[in-house]
Amino acid sequence: MAQDIDTIAVLTPEAGTDFGWNQQGVDAARAAAEAMGLEIVVADGLGYGDVRAPMRELAAEGVDLMIAHASGYNTAGPEIAEETGVPVAIVDSPDALKEGLIADYTLSGHEGAYLAGRMAAKMTTTGTVGIVVSGEPPSWNSQSAGFAQGVRAENADVNVLYAVIGPAAYSDAAGGNRVTTSVIAAGADIIFGQGNGSSFGMIQAVETNAATDGSDVMFIDVIGDKSSLDTGHLLTSVVWDMTPVYSEMIADLKAGTFGSKSYAISLAGDSVKLLKTPQVPDDVWTEIMALRDEIVSGSMSMDPIFDAEEVRALVTLAE
Repeated sequence: MAQDIDTIAVLTPEAGTDFGWNQQGVDAARAAAEAMGLEIVVADGLGYGDVRAPMRELAAEGVDLMIAHASGYNTAGPEIAEETGVPVAIVDSPDALKEGLIADYTLSGHEGAYLAGRMAAKMTTTGTVGIVVSGEPPSWNSQSAGFAQGVRAENADVNVLYAVIGPAAYSDAAGGNRVTTSVIAAGADIIFGQGNGSSFGMIQAVETNAATDGSDVMFIDVIGDKSSLDTGHLLTSVVWDMTPVYSEMIADLKAGTFGSKSYAISLAGDSVKLLKTPQVPDDVWTEIMALRDEIVSGSMSMDPIFDAEEVRALVTLAE
């Protein structure tokens, strides 16, 4: 059933100023709301626990759509949607779709991560790169797999170390520093980090530790753009733009088709792209952009891998 909409809400576990998952979600929701003439309520910093209470409050305040922007909210979200009748968008739950009520956006930046892996394999001087993650949700897994596949495609002799800070260590900056330091000590000179708040600990480790061959360690970020904070160690970022996702979601809610499909991001739609920094040589960037064009044209394709065990089969587990 088509709906009239005047207010949406976005809920995030951490502050909407983290240069990553939370900020990109908030910024995209704001942009989509503004473009479509809607009011927006931002409920950020809610943590990773039970969000049923704030969701009930938002429903009582009359919001027409709640974007539950965390994998930890994908149990409470559908429950509150059923309870209140307010449509909810959740992540990492493609089987939870319910027409008119529950939509999923299990986003995958695997195409961009593949390109980042190709770049890392071109630029490593130690012959070892690392993946450090703050957990193993589907979106992280798909990028980890894409990165490892890119490294292997570029140079099968490059070792890919893989380390998990914890089962849900998204905001654990100290853990990010500790685990990244150990991966650098094991030989990695380029770190592909997926962490939300914990990524700041990863960056600190990259900035304060040299590679085993004495070279500077480089960091590849995800989702956001931390270039304004860079001290010369940010190689690139697999940047996501979720504005088209939220815009399509709102349009579907208005049209009465909300909950009938999942939403995606891609290189082709420019909702996934690599960040160009001064640390990337021009010739390497040109080669990577040529690979991007192959993916966009369809002459090269790859399916996302969302399962953690399949990711682990592609990498070397760090001690």
